[in-house]
Formats: sequence, C-alpha cells, structure tokens
Amino acid sequence: MPADLQHLRNIGVIAHIDAGKTTVTERMLYYSGFSHRVGEVDKGTTVTDYDPEEQERGITINAASVSFPWKDIEINLIDTPGHVDFTAEVERSLRVLDGGVVVFSAREGVEAQSETVWRQADKYRVPRIAFINKMDREGADYFGTLDEIRERLNCKPIPVNLPIGAGPPHLKEAFRGLIDLISMRMMTFTAETKGAETIESDIPAELIDEAELWRGQMLDQLSMYSDELTELLLSESPVPPELIQRVLREATIHNLAVPVLCGSALDGIGVQPVLDAVALYLPSPTEVPPIEGVDPKNHDKKLIRHPRPDEPFCGLVFKIQADRHGDLHYVRVYSGTLKANSRVLNPGKDKKENVPQLWRIQADRRTQVDSITTGDIIGIVGLRHSVTGDTLCSTQDPILLESIAFPETVISMAIEPETSTERKKLADVLDMMKRQDPTFRARENEETGQTLISGMGELHLEVIKHRLLRDFRLNVRVHKPRVSYRETIQRAVEVTGECHRNVAGQMLFAKVRIRMEPFAKGAKPVVVAVAPGGTLPEEFLMPAVEVLSERGEGGGTLGFPLMQVKVTVLGGEVHETGSTELAFRYAAGDAFEKGLREAGIVLLEPIMRIEVTVPDDHLGDIMGDLQQRRAIISRTHVRGRNTVIDANAPLASLFGYSSAMRGLSQGRATCTIEPHSYGPAPADVLESFF
Repeated sequence: MPADLQHLRNIGVIAHIDAGKTTVTERMLYYSGFSHRVGEVDKGTTVTDYDPEEQERGITINAASVSFPWKDIEINLIDTPGHVDFTAEVERSLRVLDGGVVVFSAREGVEAQSETVWRQADKYRVPRIAFINKMDREGADYFGTLDEIRERLNCKPIPVNLPIGAGPPHLKEAFRGLIDLISMRMMTFTAETKGAETIESDIPAELIDEAELWRGQMLDQLSMYSDELTELLLSESPVPPELIQRVLREATIHNLAVPVLCGSALDGIGVQPVLDAVALYLPSPTEVPPIEGVDPKNHDKKLIRHPRPDEPFCGLVFKIQADRHGDLHYVRVYSGTLKANSRVLNPGKDKKENVPQLWRIQADRRTQVDSITTGDIIGIVGLRHSVTGDTLCSTQDPILLESIAFPETVISMAIEPETSTERKKLADVLDMMKRQDPTFRARENEETGQTLISGMGELHLEVIKHRLLRDFRLNVRVHKPRVSYRETIQRAVEVTGECHRNVAGQMLFAKVRIRMEPFAKGAKPVVVAVAPGGTLPEEFLMPAVEVLSERGEGGGTLGFPLMQVKVTVLGGEVHETGSTELAFRYAAGDAFEKGLREAGIVLLEPIMRIEVTVPDDHLGDIMGDLQQRRAIISRTHVRGRNTVIDANAPLASLFGYSSAMRGLSQGRATCTIEPHSYGPAPADVLESFF
C-alpha cells in the first residue's frame, strides 16, 4: 500500500446489468499489470467473477475486492453486481467507498438499475465519474446517453473526451478512437496489443471544429467553479490543462460535476483514460469528510475520526464471506492502525473481539499481513460477534458509526429437506448464508413447520437454491415463492383496553386508552407514542408502551407483519390496590387487539417498479400483457430503436414474467424489476385468506 494516503483510491465500478462493469474491471487489471491475460465474462475467465454461479450465468453476484497499482497511485477496487436482486452488494460497497466509476451502455443509455445505483451513490455522497461503454455496438449513441445522464440522474455531466465514430467495424463511421478535450489530442489504441498501447496524434482537420465547440462548453461549465479560469476565458488567454484538471477535480469531489468519458472496454479502447481520471478526479481517503459517529454510551454526543494513521482505530464491517473454517469479515478502516493478534471493541454489541488474522484480499486470493492502516479495505478472520454494519474501534476510544440499512425482502419460498437427518445440516447452512447476505432471511413457520426463505427476487432465491444443492450437497425440495404481504388498518379508532383478572388471589385492575391510526410517515413500521398530559404514572405507562411496541412488531389479524400504523397512549385508569405492572401489560395487549379489530384490515402487497425495453414490433403484446398483470403504466419513451415502458405492478402478478416477456417478444425484450412500495391488495386477494 502507498505510504502516502494521497496516492490511494478506494473506488467501485457500478452500473446496470450488462453495461460492461466486469469487462471494464478486467481491462483495468490487464493494463495495470495485475493480470497477464484479459479475462472474458462469456467464458467465465474473469478475475472478479470467480464464483461458479457467476461464471455459469455470466453475471456478477458477489461484490469482489481487488487492489492494483496505476502509475503513481494504488487503487482498491470493488466490482459490484448490476442485477437488481443483488443491490445490497452495491449498497454496502458504496457505504465504504470514496469514489465510483459508473458504467453506461452507449446503446441502452440510462437504464432502471443505473438510476438505482446512482441514487445509492447520492445517498452516501460518493463522487463519481461516468464511462459510456460499448461505443462499438450497433445503435451506440454517446450524445443521447449524455443527455439522459443529465436529465434522468439530475446531475451535471462534463464530457472530457469525445468518440471518433460510433458502431461496429463494418460501418463506414465505426468507432475507432477518442479526442481528449483537455489536451486537444486524438487517442487511438492498437488492436495488436489488445488496446495496451496508446497512440496520441493531432486531431484530424474535419473534427477540429466539433472538438473546439465541446471544449468551449466544458470550459464554460468549469468556469462556474473557478475565478482564475473565468478570468483566463474573459481575457481569451490559453487555459493550461493542469488548471482544468484541478478545477474539475474540486467540482467532482464536492459532487458538483461528473466527468464523462467513453470507449469500448471489450475492444480495449478508452480504459486507460478512465484509470487516469480515477487518479485525477476521484478523492483520496484524506479528501473525503472525516467519518462521523456517536459515543456508544451517549448517542447525542457526536464524535469524528480524521483519516490519519495516528488517530484512534475505527472501521466498519461491510461484508461477510461465510466459511466453514471461519468467516472472513471485510472491513474498511477509517482511522488509525490495527495489528494482528490485537483486541478491538464492537461498541454496538458492547463486546470485545480478538483479531487473530489480517488478510489482503485479491478477489478469491488472500495474503496475510501483520497490520493495516487508514484507508485500507481488508479481511479479518476470527471475529465472533460482529455482523455486516457493525463498527470496530479502539477499546480506549469507542465510537459507533452509522450502520448500513438494507431493503426488506419481497419474495419467499418454502424449502424442505428430503430427510430428517438433513434438517440440522440445512439449518446450519442457512445460518451461515444469513451471516453472508443481509437481504436473505430464513425462518421456521411455527404453525406449518415449513422453513421459509426470503430474498430480493426470483434470481436471488434461485442462486441460493443452486448453492444449497451444488455447494452444500443438500437434498431439498422447494415450493412456489410466496409474496411477503403486510397489513395496515383502514381508519383511526380510539379504544380502551381493560384488565379485570384474579391472579393468585389478587384482583388485578387496569385500563389503558389508546388511539390507533394509519400513519405512512413513520421511520418504523409501527410507531408507538405517548400523548402529552397523560394521566398514567411512569411505572405503569412504560410497561404498557413496551407491550404495544412488542405487539406492533408481531403480526396483524392475518399474521402478516404490520406497517404504517401509529399507536398513541392517551391515558388510563389506576386502582389503588389492584393496579400492577402486570395488570397494565394485560390491558395494553387488550387495547391493541381491540384497536386492530375495530380499525379494520387493509392487506398490503409489494409493488414492483418494472422497466421493459421492447422493439416496436412487440410493443402492443407487451403492453397488453402488463395490463393483464394489474400493472399501472407511468410512461413510455423511445430509447434508440426501442420503446421503454415504465410501470408499477404487484409482485404476485410478476412471477415468471421474464420468461413470458421473452416468449411474447421472441427473446428481444429485456426488463428490470425492483422493489418500489407497498399498496392495498384487491378484495379477492384479502378474501382468500379467510
């Protein structure tokens, strides 16, 4: 690792599925000298897609970490999945990264998952650069994609290079190189060296006017961030490239602008400029704001840690790779230094952890190290209590960092072992998979005895099923996925819960009055509050609130989890001798049950956002099928030669949709489905549960 943190970059490559993230990563590793051959996604020979499931499907499922040098900097890179079912991998990677390279397909433009990962990067304020890939494809449109980035992602893209031509080699104006708008030079990449050799030359006369126009627009945009640059433009003086790069770096680090580059990773065109842009425009660990946390014993007290080796140690566990021989915890170090065979504190659980081994991770390979320091992304083997999102810190200077929030699961299926002897083995394997994947749930239904597994989509559960069968050699049966329904209430009610019980010879008495109402704004599914000026003493009020909170976390009338409900304690009645803590617990439980009965049930079903890209020939068939599935179409728009349909549809109607869509379009349509919200289910669905 570099001795100077200024020469370190922690970045992620993020994008929609099939935009070319893994191919871009492979080229980066090849040109940096990390690997001596270019791996191919289709052949399953890439460095970062090392899992057999990834190699078979040709997609990234697990975020993979790899470190490599580029010129005078060291890059820690995480290649993330593009499929919506694995967005948790993107979420936890962005939480710990300092910068991102967002890859777009020049043919498809800004797709649904591109918007999702962009919003995730916005949430964590991650500076990013954009790479418009696949300029060698039929229908590639650099300028159309640039407009979509500006309009759909609500950002300020600033092109720093232009494509020369577009499309495959058989076209007259095929894509063959770039124009660097900062140095005003043409760049071509030799096919014989797989793009490793870059040739700079003068810009051809027929392209010079367009290059001057785009350079002028770039300088106008950058002048908003620099008085020095503005003065040079006003005096019509030449602007040195170093000044342009400095201003663009400042704008990028402060999330004011996004440098845009283009190329074709598969053809080896334009990847070195992306690596240069990572060094030039993305921040080092010292250029991001200090990490903020709270005092574990007083959450109102804010604490910060500066990215310096001499600060107290703190880091965040952002991923766990489960293993029978000991889980590997991926940790981002925000401050301080940590040595092997030392002890750290997990302040969230108030437990001390031994750190016996530290590992430098290179995709599926590991190298043991003696110590790690600020800015590192490393693996720890031997932690016993820590899970994804937990803080690790110095035992003398505790700090609790913000954890990582993951979306709720939306799809479930029942899974049963063929024999009773495999039941214990299945439980152990499911526990291990839960540690590894925070969006995977496994629980036993006490009424049916079935084990239910839940995930983010059909592909997510299919991958898990394959792992159980192939990696762990479990003989299991799976049943049709179930939808994760939720319950809420129809209307606001005020009820009084009572307790008149004789317990062990003592007559217990309590009354608790509550208001139960629909409430869509709460941070928690069920919010419990106390009305000001209440009449209940504290020793009775707190047990009542505790019971109401517990009931809120349980199921509703139909047994599904409750959400969008607010319960307010209005008051109650106390008897001098008969009122006890137990009596008020009974009364609060009675009030909750009465409130649910009187407020009425609303069954909520998960609504998915679906984006379908379809050729015009099949548009009518796809639209008709979506409407039959109770989809509400929000808009349609043209993207290249295809039409894009944006719609919201209930998850229950989308099982098997990708197969049906391929059948209706002769395999030419593509779709992305991601969780959107919960909405009321139709009456016939509700009646089916009675």
